[in-house]
Amino acid sequence: MKLEDYAWNKHEQKIKKEQIEFKYNKPKIKIIDNTALRNEIEEALEKMPQELLVQWALKVAVPYLDYLDDSLKEDSRINLGIETLQKRIDGRIRAFDLRKVGFIVNELAKESKSDISKYSARSFAQAIATGHMRGHALVSSDYAIKATNSLTDNSINASTIERERQLSIIDELIN
Repeated sequence: MKLEDYAWNKHEQKIKKEQIEFKYNKPKIKIIDNTALRNEIEEALEKMPQELLVQWALKVAVPYLDYLDDSLKEDSRINLGIETLQKRIDGRIRAFDLRKVGFIVNELAKESKSDISKYSARSFAQAIATGHMRGHALVSSDYAIKATNSLTDNSINASTIERERQLSIIDELIN
């Protein structure tokens, strides 16, 4: 895969070019998770071009929008984020423009009253940010796990089911 397809960000292209071996990243947030499945996802994401990675992150995050606080569920910033991300995928806007919208979308988390709404909004905001940098995709999926933890009183079984769903989305996109 060409570096330009792997990452749209020059910094991430440089890191990939200089990468000697793949290393797993620890989650940036505290979650109860199936680490083996998370590692499998991370490895699969590393092999995907950014365009598919962006689509994956959005498909992971969107179902969690159902858990936003009622006052936020119909918020226009949701469509703004999705439409702007599509423009980025299509090459019609710059990363700078997407980042500005990403900050706007992130306000959903700041305005959330419940934890589940906050984690769901963060998953969505990180998915939008994936159009800027690849690294946001895994953070988006980790926030989906954090939301799952919140919904299920930290059930490892529920986390495993969510990670399996995330893996199935990868299979759906690459096959």
